[in-house]
Amino acid sequence: MKKRALITGVTGQDGSYLAEFLLEKDYEVYGLRRRTSTPNYENVARIKDRIKWISGDLTDLASLIEAVRLSDPDEVYNLAAQSYVAASWPQPLLTGQITAVAVTNMLEAVRIMKPGCRFYQASSSEMFGKVQETPQCETTPFYPRSPYGVAKVYGHWITVNYRESFNMFACSGILFNHESPRRGIEFVTRKVTDAVSRIKLGLQNELRMGNIDSLRDWGFAGDYVKAMWLMLQQDYADDYVISTGEMHSVRELLEVAFSYVGLDYRDYVVIDQEFVRPAEVDLLLGDCSKAKQKLGWELEVGFNELIQMMVDQDLLRVESELRAVEHLKLPI
Repeated sequence: MKKRALITGVTGQDGSYLAEFLLEKDYEVYGLRRRTSTPNYENVARIKDRIKWISGDLTDLASLIEAVRLSDPDEVYNLAAQSYVAASWPQPLLTGQITAVAVTNMLEAVRIMKPGCRFYQASSSEMFGKVQETPQCETTPFYPRSPYGVAKVYGHWITVNYRESFNMFACSGILFNHESPRRGIEFVTRKVTDAVSRIKLGLQNELRMGNIDSLRDWGFAGDYVKAMWLMLQQDYADDYVISTGEMHSVRELLEVAFSYVGLDYRDYVVIDQEFVRPAEVDLLLGDCSKAKQKLGWELEVGFNELIQMMVDQDLLRVESELRAVEHLKLPI
């Protein structure tokens, strides 16, 4: 019998890489999708027909119960969230409903319909916020600095609570920043690599940024989804930090991306206070030694390779857009 997995947020960056990974392992993959007039399948275009789609909404417990009934999963990966940190200040209630309370809905659906299945919750390094120690590990106290971070703390602790209250196999992966060519354009890494491509091809003159001295621990999303799966293959449920153990500034991100195409970021980057967060997270650096020792998890893609991969993909995409526009031009 094939294993069955239900993924929320399957069309996002992490969900798409995880779905590909599980399909390669011969899983039946079920994807929860919210009914919209214009669904976006860009990230899963290559595997869309191999995913079994179920309609549901994280704010609607009844639809989640039905999704678990239909999929009858061995593993549930709860990746869906309002995950853009900057949007959590103007939309704190929405962030709380989707990123926090909806985790309880998903856990309840599993507890009611399939309490023996294994559950993964996508926690975040943003929970550490104003860090209380460096590097951050599984026992580091949380001090979130955004409504998003606060919501993720709730989701994390409610997962722990269900594990301890109902003896459910429920894990949280505290993932540090992880990027890829599939990252949303609003996130800083894709904002940079997209702008680099457009500047290189003469379509953009400048890139407006906020605090470029903040420090982050950036890895490749394709590596990180393997850690999610490994957590659910263990004998006992536990929580794990997933990170690279390396810290890079936004300024360094700019240097790597611009220099890769032969440009100097200082000629194009403009600091704009509009992009400075109300409460900044100055640095994040993860200690993933527990994941390496207990899960046997290892990184494959380094920082420079990751950023160059993203620039390459954005260049191909923007060049394709240019060719399409040229093709549509009519002769005078």
